[in-house]
Amino acid sequence: MAESGHGLHHVEHVMGTVFSFDIRDTRTPAIETALGEAVGWLHHVDEVYSTYRPDSAVSRISRGELSPAKCSAEVRGVLDLCMSAARNSSGWFSHFAGGSLDPSGLVKGWSIEHASQLLHEAGAHHTCVNGGGDLQLRGEAARGAPWRIGIAHPLRHGELCTIVTGGDLAIATSGTAERGSHIINPHEGRTADGSASVTVIGAGLTMTDAYATAAFAMGPTARSWLESLDGYEGFGVERDGRTWRTRGFPGEAP
Repeated sequence: MAESGHGLHHVEHVMGTVFSFDIRDTRTPAIETALGEAVGWLHHVDEVYSTYRPDSAVSRISRGELSPAKCSAEVRGVLDLCMSAARNSSGWFSHFAGGSLDPSGLVKGWSIEHASQLLHEAGAHHTCVNGGGDLQLRGEAARGAPWRIGIAHPLRHGELCTIVTGGDLAIATSGTAERGSHIINPHEGRTADGSASVTVIGAGLTMTDAYATAAFAMGPTARSWLESLDGYEGFGVERDGRTWRTRGFPGEAP
């Protein structure tokens, strides 16, 4: 945990990626406590939902050792959210991979949104919680100054493809920039190859993250689908470098 001016910064390695907390509010004991709780929460999520831990609830469900009906209310709630994302995207979001349960396309965003809420309830109203490039923003970066978030270009290492400016919003990007080709087209059971990246903006990161995964898997139909959703906007980079954006996307050229 590091202090910067009146705020707090913290970096945590968990879920196989790096999470960062950037808190711009005046440091208080309540905020410090909430930051510790938020970090503990992320580790709890990793223990319960990781597909790499053999003792996680997700792994036990996949092996048939635990039925969803006998899981905790929290786990059942996450599975319900996954099913809702699948319905809303006509199956382009899927929490199954190769026949195994894998809710990671929603869980990371869900965990970040909840961590942000813990800070907010403790009085931290100007924060950025970032997990592997997916972010939940609140308030302002400084008095009168919105957050400015650069989105990595998936085809040009070290460059940005757009900059998102605003506050009280969630940003999720799915694509090849961080992890290469890893998203499955659930309708064909193969690696999705339509786009280089899709960035989705919404209010909360739970569904924003899931919808970014779905939009990337969709390929050519992603833009029209995002245009049909209330409260979400998108920006895409095609494999030939062309870009597109929905009508209300709050981005600007880098």
